[in-house]
Amino acid sequence: MDVLQSALEDLSFVCHRLPFSDEDTPDVDNLYARLGTDSPNFCFAGHTDVVPLGNPDSWSVDPFGGEIIDGVLYGRGATDMKSAIAAFVEAVDRVKSSNGLKGSVSLLITGDEEGPAINGTTKVLDWLAEKGETIDVCLVGEPTNPNKLGDMVKIGRRGSLTGRITVTGVQGHTAYPHLADNPLPRLIRILDAISSRELDTGTDHFQPSNLQLTTIDTGNPATNVIPAEASAGLNIRFNDLHTGVSLTDWLRDECEAVGGEYSLDVKVSGEAFLTPPGDFSTLISEAVEKATGQKPELSTSGGTSDARFIKNYCPVAEFGLIGQTMHKVDERIAVADICALTDIYADILSGYFSDKS
Repeated sequence: MDVLQSALEDLSFVCHRLPFSDEDTPDVDNLYARLGTDSPNFCFAGHTDVVPLGNPDSWSVDPFGGEIIDGVLYGRGATDMKSAIAAFVEAVDRVKSSNGLKGSVSLLITGDEEGPAINGTTKVLDWLAEKGETIDVCLVGEPTNPNKLGDMVKIGRRGSLTGRITVTGVQGHTAYPHLADNPLPRLIRILDAISSRELDTGTDHFQPSNLQLTTIDTGNPATNVIPAEASAGLNIRFNDLHTGVSLTDWLRDECEAVGGEYSLDVKVSGEAFLTPPGDFSTLISEAVEKATGQKPELSTSGGTSDARFIKNYCPVAEFGLIGQTMHKVDERIAVADICALTDIYADILSGYFSDKS
């Protein structure tokens, strides 16, 4: 973060380091930087934190060495997503040098995207709101392309709900079931009901919602004991036909239909959202096609990102590098792709501000 701040200050950005903390979560260092004071404010969002290495001995290079071998940059974060941050900073320098900025450019950079996402983007956005700072549009630099640069622009994301259903019974001996209450048959009926339900068939912009069971637990090592309780974990990736509340209500209704004592614990890490195709997505698509010769798909596929928080403040879209090696051993990206991404970001900025002059 220090290196990034120094580079931005060299470009005359005003930088604010924003450390945040919360109970039972790690402290996080964040950065908000702005060049200019006029409207509109074009924001680039990204993160400097990375996922764990896995086994360091499995890497063929120093995971944090940043080595370039045969035109390919290796290292944790090369794809997800430090290179995109560097590309955007270079793009700003180019456009600034050509007097192409007819407003403000800002960067919202967190160290808490891969983690709990509590002390990062959400709290920076709260800080901006308290200061009266307005963001007009935001481009998130996540690696959106499945196979090659130019494949895909993300204009939304499905929501994510994680749940645990715990069914309570009465422990007892398997030879005397009338003296016990086995929770497993009830849990199985609940799981069958929710896993066999087709949530929807998708929409024009979203794939179908899906529910996946992730674990079933009794904590019972004995073969002659009826367990006192049984639980199951699940995750639902849902489109904009649903909300976290509506899905929670449905899960509770299915549990009630089976009956008996149970508990339902739910965490919604993000709601589904869509930035409808329009001027902003067209601007990005045209810049991508100019650099790559390919018209990108406008997609809502994949997991969640910090765009799920930013969408409450302004139109947001995502475009970055190629995701094939993100989170893997020997994460890597071609230097040529980083250079092309820089060209794309510069064209997006130039096109955005040319419409404001």
